[in-house]
Amino acid sequence: MTAGWKVINDWLAAKELKPFTFQEEAWKAYQQGKSGLVNAPTGYGKTFALFLGVVIDWIDHHPKTYQQKTKNGVQMLWITPLRALAKDIGRAMEEVLQELNMPWQVGIRNGDTPTATRAKQKKQMPEILIITPESIHVLMAQKEYAGLFSTLHTVVADEWHELLGSKRGVMVELGLSRLKGIVRKAGKPPLKIWGISATIGNLQEAMDVLLGRPDPDAVIIRARLKKEIALESVLPDEIEKYPWAGHLGIRMLPKALPIILESRTTLIFTNTRSQSEIWYQEILRQCPDLAGAIALHHGSIDMELRTWVEESLHSGVLKAVVCTASLDLGVDFRPVDTVIQVGSPKGVARFLQRAGRSGHQPGAVSKIFFLPTHSLELVEAAALKAAIAEELVESRMPVILAYDVLLQYLMTLGVSDGFYADEIWEEVTGTFCYSHITTEDWQWILSFLTTGGEALQSYDEFRKLEREGDLYICRSRMIAMRHRLHIGVIVSDAMLKVKFMSGGYIGMIEEWFIARLTPGDTFSISGYILEFVMIKDMTVLVRKSKAKRAIVPSWGGGRMPLSANLGEILRRTFNEALSGTSREPELQILQPLFDLQEQLSHIPSSNQLLIEKIQTEDGYHLFVYPFEGRLVHEVMAALLAYRISRLQPITFSIAMTDYGFELLSDQPLPLDEGNVHELFSPENLSLDLPASVNSTEMARRKFRDIAVIAGLVFQGYPGKHKTSRHLQSSSSLLFNVFKDYDAHNLLLRQAFNEAFFYQMEEARLREAMERIYNSHIVITEPARLTPFCFPIKVDSLREQLTSEKLEDRIKKMLKHA
Repeated sequence: MTAGWKVINDWLAAKELKPFTFQEEAWKAYQQGKSGLVNAPTGYGKTFALFLGVVIDWIDHHPKTYQQKTKNGVQMLWITPLRALAKDIGRAMEEVLQELNMPWQVGIRNGDTPTATRAKQKKQMPEILIITPESIHVLMAQKEYAGLFSTLHTVVADEWHELLGSKRGVMVELGLSRLKGIVRKAGKPPLKIWGISATIGNLQEAMDVLLGRPDPDAVIIRARLKKEIALESVLPDEIEKYPWAGHLGIRMLPKALPIILESRTTLIFTNTRSQSEIWYQEILRQCPDLAGAIALHHGSIDMELRTWVEESLHSGVLKAVVCTASLDLGVDFRPVDTVIQVGSPKGVARFLQRAGRSGHQPGAVSKIFFLPTHSLELVEAAALKAAIAEELVESRMPVILAYDVLLQYLMTLGVSDGFYADEIWEEVTGTFCYSHITTEDWQWILSFLTTGGEALQSYDEFRKLEREGDLYICRSRMIAMRHRLHIGVIVSDAMLKVKFMSGGYIGMIEEWFIARLTPGDTFSISGYILEFVMIKDMTVLVRKSKAKRAIVPSWGGGRMPLSANLGEILRRTFNEALSGTSREPELQILQPLFDLQEQLSHIPSSNQLLIEKIQTEDGYHLFVYPFEGRLVHEVMAALLAYRISRLQPITFSIAMTDYGFELLSDQPLPLDEGNVHELFSPENLSLDLPASVNSTEMARRKFRDIAVIAGLVFQGYPGKHKTSRHLQSSSSLLFNVFKDYDAHNLLLRQAFNEAFFYQMEEARLREAMERIYNSHIVITEPARLTPFCFPIKVDSLREQLTSEKLEDRIKKMLKHA
């Protein structure tokens, strides 16, 4: 046992604690100089598996002086995807360092870090810096940035599964490639790189992406600890035989209130910010006694309020918090003993993550209540139980060849000290994302940054870098300043601050929402009902309102699609419902709904596809139930409509949910058992797909974000952001120019690729078409709407009607059902 190991063991023993086996394995691997990935359930000390490894190693190298050595420079970077995590992780680390009497400093660096703290860090870096992916690049945009990292030997990517598969993950890959280069150039031992990840389906690939080039010595350390999850569904007194999505679960609140009141602390997870606002207001209305003991937490609430909520949760002041994904990740809220999930979480991994917020300590049971927003979601609860039992968790697919992020990264290096192309080429091709970039593409990117490429070479503002021998550098102070303002890959509509007329910030709201309001209109945010007064200097000025009703803002990105894994288990679960043999209470209570569905039409087994042909006063409906999620259904519906219209000229309107989709026409649909397999054939998909959807328009929408990330469209100065309409028109103009005059433009190619792979989910669509083609397709012709098609029909009406008229229409439909 080394000196450091003994110090840590003695410290733990004094607290009557013992390290877990996986923690000791991580410490040993770290001491051997290895890199790797730690995989453990939430609440079992993943942080200490790596943080204490670094501490042990430091004590081993300085056994006599580890309690005296100060100002050692940054030793470890701890990358976190969420600002909310930083404070809690920092607090836990500082407690340990104080108890060990080690004078190390723990610093935090993200968008919320005050300017004075940043200046202090630049003069003297803390030994441990907890940082977001964006802030690494912001540091690299400073002159002589390499000196800041000269003492660095370890980087930990926390919650790596959250960053993997996103452009923020690519930022981490590029940041690591540069840090490795700095350490190598300084003649030091290779950087130790570790990831911390909850369970995902592709752990090995997750590690390979983090490390870049394959490392035969790298290890995956798994905590062989079974985290017990108790999932209990909140069952309604009466089952809707004709369920429909959209009532947000509020009618189930009376059943949730006893759970909240009987628990010490409860997290109530919703999928959208607007849903969280509605739930918060409704809980207070039905249970005024909770005033002061309940709070709201989502990404658009002001930072100070969010911090207060996090601190109050930590200290046990709050009894309940209504939240979104903003509290999904590993913040250590010790007092939380209950979690309520409102509506479908849409994925197994997300559900496990949220369940892990309760019982957040070793050996504790994670207790989560599933509260359905409509009857059919109870099937998802049964499916989630099966997925948890089988440990069937989604994979996260890594991003490949994100040229926009690479252009931004090279500009970041260009505005600091410049870069040598050959050196950075070596580093960039050592990442997973760019391992297959060609020399031609690399030369195009360098040329694009120096000349603006074929289409933009006449415009000085696009000649961003100058070439001086082998050095590429930005000499324009204006271009450098503009670039530093917008480092990052999270692109959203312009956000406006919301502030009381009397002073005090409340949160953030998207510009498009406020543009719809006129002075005097009321809306709710952060739990307040507010009256809109005016917009001044990019700030929304409001006053408190006594109005009983208010518009609830809907922020972008509200509709998450069902994951492939959950879709697969759902099909199996419906199979169990068909057999009527399930003992799951969720399926037993739904038996009347299933009986009605079977009586009117059919319940598909896992190797069947159900198609319902129904005629109503609206026209001829075709309902199809692949259970593949909203995005796949949107494209599959367009593809099917295109193929049918080739048989007979016909026009359709399309609607979809996560379970299925509808084609509606004013003519009978030429689909029958003779041609149905051909219509779902995976053959000629690559030709039919672009023809069936407006792929150019989808690529144009994707191009807006790509153009912003690549720095082609300037988003404006702080407090004077360009409107989203301005950004869209600017990027559309560039898109048209590239399409007409620069057909080989890599950003144009990327826009089409992203439209196919992410918007259309082409790979998943292809798999679904293969599965359906090889399945038994059952076509029924019910006399009226069925329980399965009802939610899809309601969804199609929602696009056309206001909420009041929609309610009336649904009541009318239910009478005829």
